[in-house]
Amino acid sequence: MFDPEELARYTLEKLEAYSDPARVAWAEGNYPTAARVLGVKAGDIHKVDRELSKILAEVEPEQVIYFSQLLVDLNVLECQQVACEVLSRHKAAMALIREKHLRNLGAHLDNWVSTDYFAGLVAGPAWRERQIPGRVILDWAQSPDRWYRRAALVCTVALNQKARGGSGDPVRSLEICEYAAADQDDMVIKALSWALRELAKRDPAPVVEFISNHQDVLHPRVIREVKRKLTTGKKY
Repeated sequence: MFDPEELARYTLEKLEAYSDPARVAWAEGNYPTAARVLGVKAGDIHKVDRELSKILAEVEPEQVIYFSQLLVDLNVLECQQVACEVLSRHKAAMALIREKHLRNLGAHLDNWVSTDYFAGLVAGPAWRERQIPGRVILDWAQSPDRWYRRAALVCTVALNQKARGGSGDPVRSLEICEYAAADQDDMVIKALSWALRELAKRDPAPVVEFISNHQDVLHPRVIREVKRKLTTGKKY
C-alpha cells in the first residue's frame, strides 16, 4: 500500500545522502533562502525524481499531489525541487492542479530556484491548460512579493517554450510582461528578459513592438538581451 509520509521521509534521506557542504555554502551566496539547503547537484536531484516517478507511476493522482505537498512542507530546498519535478512528470496529477493546490505548493517561495521550479513546471503548465483562472497569474504579477512577480513571468515560459509543451501565446504572455515593464527589482528584471526572449523564439513581431513601446521604462538589461536574441538568436 502506498504510504506518502513514508515516501517523503525516504526522499529526504536519499537527498541527504547526496548533500555537499561546499555546495551549501555556494547556494547561500547564489540563492539565499530560509529553507534548509542540502547542497545537492542538479544531476543527483534528477536521479531521485526519476526514481520517484517510477514509484508514483501507478499511484492515484490525488495521492501524488498530496505527496508533493508533503515534500514542500518539509521546507527543504531540494525537496521543493523534487516535488515540482515529480508532479510535472505525472500527467494525471498535473491535470488536477487547481488554484488551491498552487496556494499550498507555493507557500515557501523566497528564492529564484524554488520560484522557477514552481512556476516553470507546475503553475505555468496549469495556467497554459486553463486549469486555473488568468486572474491568479495577474494577481501574482501585481504582488508586493518579488517572488510572485517573478513567478508570473516564469509562468509565461510554459506558454511559449516548445520543450515544456508551449505552442506560443503572445496575448497572455505580454499581458503579464506589461505589469513588469517598469519593475526595477533584479529578480523580476531577469525573469522579464527570459519571458520576452522565450516568446521571441515563437513570435518575434509582438516582442519587437513591446520593446519599442516600453523602451522608456524597461531596464537596459532587458532591452539589450532581448534585442540581441532577436538579431542573433543568442542571449550574450
